[in-house]
Amino acid sequence: MTKTVELNSVLTCPSCGHKETMAMPTDACLFFHECNGCKVLLKPLAGDCCVFCSYGTVPCPPIQMDDKNCCQ
Repeated sequence: MTKTVELNSVLTCPSCGHKETMAMPTDACLFFHECNGCKVLLKPLAGDCCVFCSYGTVPCPPIQMDDKNCCQ
């Protein structure tokens, strides 16, 4: 049984609430993203590997595949 990986996530800015649908990279983590609404720089929360894991509707592909060492 293969696990289906979702490649799109909706990031929600914690500062202004702006939502943006983004395609997630499969070979790297996205550590920073500038909000298109208020221009604040999003960074992962403590314990998260990327902005998708912190602010997205779907965690990054490596986390979806249970790769706990994905971004170390």
